[in-house]
Amino acid sequence: MLAIQKSQKPEGKCSANILPCRISHTGPVSSSERYWKPQKEDDKNVAYFRGRRLLGKTIRIPDGYQGAVVERTERMLPVADKKMSSVIGSGDDEDGDDEPEQVNILEETNTFDEIVVWGHETLPDDMDDPYVKGIEEWIPFAEAMHSYSAAEEDPVPSEQAEEKH
Repeated sequence: MLAIQKSQKPEGKCSANILPCRISHTGPVSSSERYWKPQKEDDKNVAYFRGRRLLGKTIRIPDGYQGAVVERTERMLPVADKKMSSVIGSGDDEDGDDEPEQVNILEETNTFDEIVVWGHETLPDDMDDPYVKGIEEWIPFAEAMHSYSAAEEDPVPSEQAEEKH
């Protein structure tokens, strides 16, 4: 399992970009202006990366959510006392494993409110791009599926409830 903790030295807000290529490097680049300089042209995000023209679609993170950049650490959450974990847990350990699961800590270094998804020469398609679809379609779908309205609170409509009494 993983747990996210805020960094002791947060770097603040950043700009998240999803590029249509594979780069064999993770981490910061010292002179990013030299390699990455997106601009707005006719309400479109336009950038050139290694001589190729990219068009970007900006997607806002939905209200109630926040994007986070995390780094893996070697730290672990302290394991709860076995007596406490048996009180908190249901006691029905299906797989027979009595050892508590270790929880690795991820450290949140930056946050973001929007993502720019880039495509080669064209804007990413809302129907085909998994990142656009994931944010614009799947998050609202999951919220609708896991929520309920006031009418759904009472499983028996009030008219039927009156007939039974």
